[in-house]
Amino acid sequence: MSEEKAEVITVGGKAPLVELETFDPAACKFGKFSLAEAIKAKKWTVLVFYPADFTFVCPTELADLADRHAELAALGAEVLSVSADTKFTHMGWQAQERLLKDIKYPMASDARGRLAQALGAYDYATGMAYRGTFIINPDGVLAGAEINLNNVGRDMGELLRKLKAFVHTYKNPSEVCPAKWKPGEKTLKPSEKLVGKVGDGLK
Repeated sequence: MSEEKAEVITVGGKAPLVELETFDPAACKFGKFSLAEAIKAKKWTVLVFYPADFTFVCPTELADLADRHAELAALGAEVLSVSADTKFTHMGWQAQERLLKDIKYPMASDARGRLAQALGAYDYATGMAYRGTFIINPDGVLAGAEINLNNVGRDMGELLRKLKAFVHTYKNPSEVCPAKWKPGEKTLKPSEKLVGKVGDGLK
């Protein structure tokens, strides 16, 4: 009997108000993450899904995320890595893998894959998540989503750039950010006058 597939939330929709068990390497403690609490605190939420602990590309990504964590947190974001592994497996892996020694963000357990399924990042053939990165705004809306096959790792510098752009447009809803936008660079304000003249608008 095939597993029934969950309804997938798309960008612009409300993210499911999940609660996940976590291992927090910074405190060496188990805990819980509640999206409802993050929304209540007007936090952004960044979820970085990966296939499994004790694999190969995954620790390189989580190390890159650790390098960017302070900057992501400074933007008001709760940052979590997420896989189907238990909090106990997260603890064991983080203690053993040298690349993970500097992790300060919680490592969350989506043990039954429910959240990965809801976000369209679940591989039903393996029971593991794809490499999915999701940005949820302080209103609980899924603002950004990126899902890759598992043979190519992600660049967390681009995640940071996108979060900065989302934070800017959240605070300035009349503006949009062009390609490769970084803070301090010019944004655009869509209007009839700008149609066909975007190049002029960026001068």
